[in-house]
Amino acid sequence: MNVIIISLLAGMLGMGFGAVLAVAFGTKTDKMTSILLSFAGGVMLSIVFLELVPESVELSNILITVIGLLAGVLLVFALHYVMDKISNSRSEIKLHESFAEFFHYSDVLNRKTGMLRSGMIMLFAIGLHNIPEGLALGAAGQHEVRLGIALAIIIAMHNIPEGMAVSAPLIVGGFSRLKAILITAAVGSITVVGAVIGVLIGGISDILLALSFSIAGGAMLYVVIGEMLPQAIVMSKDRIPTIFTLLGIAMGILLIELVS
Repeated sequence: MNVIIISLLAGMLGMGFGAVLAVAFGTKTDKMTSILLSFAGGVMLSIVFLELVPESVELSNILITVIGLLAGVLLVFALHYVMDKISNSRSEIKLHESFAEFFHYSDVLNRKTGMLRSGMIMLFAIGLHNIPEGLALGAAGQHEVRLGIALAIIIAMHNIPEGMAVSAPLIVGGFSRLKAILITAAVGSITVVGAVIGVLIGGISDILLALSFSIAGGAMLYVVIGEMLPQAIVMSKDRIPTIFTLLGIAMGILLIELVS
């Protein structure tokens, strides 16, 4: 039960804080978004390679771990495919030059209903993205409390830029700032769904627990390498993402040591 509560807090607090930042700084946060994306990405990389993958190998073997990693990547691809169908867009990775583009501010003044639609689509997309994160947290917490705590902190950090991405178009689409913050925080609670699945699967056998770790690791790797870091580089256009990614990796190592 503690794992479920922790997953709820990690999802809601991270997303909610991101929404507060979007409300406070509006569209003038290119640099901040780049820093948050790269730093959170670095922390996630360290956890994947120093915790999730080693734990999966220890509980099973290299083959099971690799299969799980590939399954995690395919899971994110499947989520993107679903979102492409819902939004009637092509399946492609689109990088944006600024915070405004990143949060879909095109035609804002004349198309508030369009912005509202974009915000609702973003709500659904990030809600789905939170399920693999919850899977990792639930499985980790079921296996080892300190690993669950470390992942909860990382998930909360990762959810900050996602909270910004969800709330910004909602505000422009006509929602009040308070309502946008509350709705965004509520989306973070979807992490619980993944956490429950992780707890249930992780309690059946070591092989399934190992698969939970590696699947979540694969999903995180795709999100970090395929989305977060490229976007951070494009939005910053300097070495700041590299620096903060390395700082994030260092922070992840320290976090692992502190909770071990």
